[in-house]
Amino acid sequence: MLSALFAGIVATLVTVAIEKWGGITGGILGTVPSTIVPAAAGMYMAGGEAALIESMAIIPLGMLVNGIFLSVWIILPSHLSQTKTPLMITTISALLIWTFSAIFMLKIADMALDQNLSAINLGFIGLLLLLLLSVIINWKATETAKGKHPVSPFVLVCRGLAAAIAIGFAVWLSGQGQPLIAGIAAVFPAIFLTSMVALWMAQGPTVPRGAAGPMMLGGASVAVYAIVSIWSLPEFGVLIGSIIAWFVAVIGWSLPAFIVLNKRNSFSD
Repeated sequence: MLSALFAGIVATLVTVAIEKWGGITGGILGTVPSTIVPAAAGMYMAGGEAALIESMAIIPLGMLVNGIFLSVWIILPSHLSQTKTPLMITTISALLIWTFSAIFMLKIADMALDQNLSAINLGFIGLLLLLLLSVIINWKATETAKGKHPVSPFVLVCRGLAAAIAIGFAVWLSGQGQPLIAGIAAVFPAIFLTSMVALWMAQGPTVPRGAAGPMMLGGASVAVYAIVSIWSLPEFGVLIGSIIAWFVAVIGWSLPAFIVLNKRNSFSD
């Protein structure tokens, strides 16, 4: 319930930030490490260093799968202008591609670990692949428009509830003891999904399409946090270790990503 509540708040703030400040600022700001912070702390306190390593090392691959999910929202809508239900087609397509990608990534991760590849090295490989995909998607400047239509408090509450239900269900699935389901549920893009759908419904397809690229690039900070936390939490404890990992992720990745995207768009203008 706490995870669901926190995710609902985060999802609402992400969509508000994108609508108010545009795709770059809102996308980067909305993807700084948030739900990963209590998740990593909980894993470490409940299972110790071994559980922390196993859980955090898979996060970069999970964010890579989520990057593929966001890519669908960038590429597909422009090909659906003549269809009657572009939002539904995009949503279903993104979820199907995410599911197949998640299963494939989990199989690859299992095979790699069976071949004695360390969990930390697997995490670094996932991070590098995520960065490569993010650079490719964000290489060309795209319109990162702000929202033009006012959003009522009722709609904001509905967004938060939708996100809370989605991620709450994912967390519940992860505790059912099925490794494959648990692995898929652990990286389910509940916040990305509800943000994209809510933005499209309120502002049209341009706003979520413009925000997806920066969200993908900014989301790499979560992978950075996961890898740093493997070292910082055991070394400095839960509180200080979490603070260190968060600042490394934000200052070392989120802030530079924001600066680069802003400069790229200013040059393209």
